[in-house]
Amino acid sequence: MEIVSVADGYEQMFWNYVNCDPIDYYFFILDWTQRREQTKIFLAVEGKEVVGSLLVFADYIVQFRGSREAVRKLLEYADFERVELQAPLDCEDIVCEKFKPRVRQDMVLMRLNRGEEHVCLTEAPVRLDVGDAEEVAALMRRCDPEWWGETASEQLKQRWQNVFWLGIKLEGKLVSVGNVRFGDFASNIGVVATDEHYRGRGYATSIVSGLVEEILKRSPIALIHVIADNVPAVRAYSKVGFKPYRTYLSIRT
Repeated sequence: MEIVSVADGYEQMFWNYVNCDPIDYYFFILDWTQRREQTKIFLAVEGKEVVGSLLVFADYIVQFRGSREAVRKLLEYADFERVELQAPLDCEDIVCEKFKPRVRQDMVLMRLNRGEEHVCLTEAPVRLDVGDAEEVAALMRRCDPEWWGETASEQLKQRWQNVFWLGIKLEGKLVSVGNVRFGDFASNIGVVATDEHYRGRGYATSIVSGLVEEILKRSPIALIHVIADNVPAVRAYSKVGFKPYRTYLSIRT
């Protein structure tokens, strides 16, 4: 088995490989086309066949695909102390032998095709601008300190022009937010967060519905990731029309 970098003349091999299942390789495609300066992609090759792949974005977001042996070999190219990592479920023992997870979850990728959406708006969300960044960051930190505890408004401001944000405000207070980065063949909803004092009112469903409407103006497919045991979130996304597509191991160190 040989490990090659896509940047070293293997781009056509990469595209032939990922186009067989572009939903599974969504972030490989998105980062390589939109954020290439921060992206490295390696392929595990046997003969002329690609049997695995590794995405490294910004030297800490890491994704593996492929066979157990391919993942084992590709792990040699992911020497980072801090990672947010996604891999096939059957590779958990291999991955956790190298990376000791602080957080370990089953992450479900859900998919919605144009024409399958069920828009449910109990409260109409509004588009947010960069002036809302500080309030968005504070809401994210409160909602999930484990994942978003280090989120800062300056981080959001730097990326704001590349991300579309919706929010629900009550009496001037931001109580629910969501965002999406648009792509050509599919767009992924990245953040959905609702203040704990305002949950159970359909606000997350409204945010996701509003984002889906915007996505389907531009892309034929909407995607969203959800922790498998987050029952309220799975219920809300399913209500809008999302269906499970694939489940991955997700860890943070």
